[in-house]
Amino acid sequence: MSQVTMSSPGMERSIHEMLKDAPSLNESDAAVHSGTPPPHVPNNNRSKESQPATRPATMNLSLGTYTSQSLTTTPSSPVQNGDAAAMRAAQSKIETIKNWSISTYKCTKQRVYETFGKTSRTIDSELETQIELLRDTQKKYCNLLRLSRALASHFHNVVTTQHQLGEAFSELAQKSPELQEEFLYNAETQRNLTKNGETLLGALNFFVSSVNTLCNKTIEDTLLTVRQYETARIEYDAYRTDLEALAQAAKADGNNVARLEEAQQSYELHKQNFEKLRSDVSIKLKFLDENRIKVMHKQLLLFHNAVSAYFSGNQTALEATLKQFNIKVKSPNSSLPSWLEQ
Repeated sequence: MSQVTMSSPGMERSIHEMLKDAPSLNESDAAVHSGTPPPHVPNNNRSKESQPATRPATMNLSLGTYTSQSLTTTPSSPVQNGDAAAMRAAQSKIETIKNWSISTYKCTKQRVYETFGKTSRTIDSELETQIELLRDTQKKYCNLLRLSRALASHFHNVVTTQHQLGEAFSELAQKSPELQEEFLYNAETQRNLTKNGETLLGALNFFVSSVNTLCNKTIEDTLLTVRQYETARIEYDAYRTDLEALAQAAKADGNNVARLEEAQQSYELHKQNFEKLRSDVSIKLKFLDENRIKVMHKQLLLFHNAVSAYFSGNQTALEATLKQFNIKVKSPNSSLPSWLEQ
């Protein structure tokens, strides 16, 4: 059987021409990415003369540029800057929560240990005595305020009833000629009592308002600073205890130097806050005591003079007492102001 050979000069020339006309690998890749179709490779199985003059089919790859360019962002793009800012904000929040958790744990531990007597606490005997005295004073003044409000409320009902009773007497005097004189006497008496009662009621309301301001605003403002001071004292003792424990550990192995320095800084910050609040409490207690004495001196004098003048029937002295303290008497049948309005 004869063997057919394919090494004819014409065939070798066609293969060389095909390789020569074919695009390189780099050009083909660039054509794909740029959307330009690769050049048409002729079919060497036919002669150039027998090839039809038709345009070869091409594939539109223009979308290839989206993948290579649109997803590439520069380091200063707004998207990356926004992500960096959000990352910093998230890290700041995490750090804040971490510090709060550590501080809360230390303070809770300090409270428990103080309760069971397992640790020491900073004590300012003089200041704590003043604070306890202030709390006891507020408790007693609140009781005085409760009783004064009850008295003012009951007396308001008495004055209202006296006013209604005077009107009833006056009406009956017109309808009962045989008892007209007696009814008129009682009607006049009740009208005078009502007028004097409204004057006394104005003094009582003024007294209640002043004591309420003293108890629920002035004293409470000082007690708010006291509570902040007590919280700062617990934080100070907690970080002081932690610093002492780390100092002992550092003496033993010498490997906690960094933690010891950090604990020292935290201790100094809490110490400054504690000393500042202690000074604020001392100043507020001093000014509060002076203000309390001044206010109560005026209010007790008003209460005594008004009540004495009313029950002794001295209308002139009662009116003079209200003028002395610049108190305005409300119109008849006016309702007693609520504690919210006071």
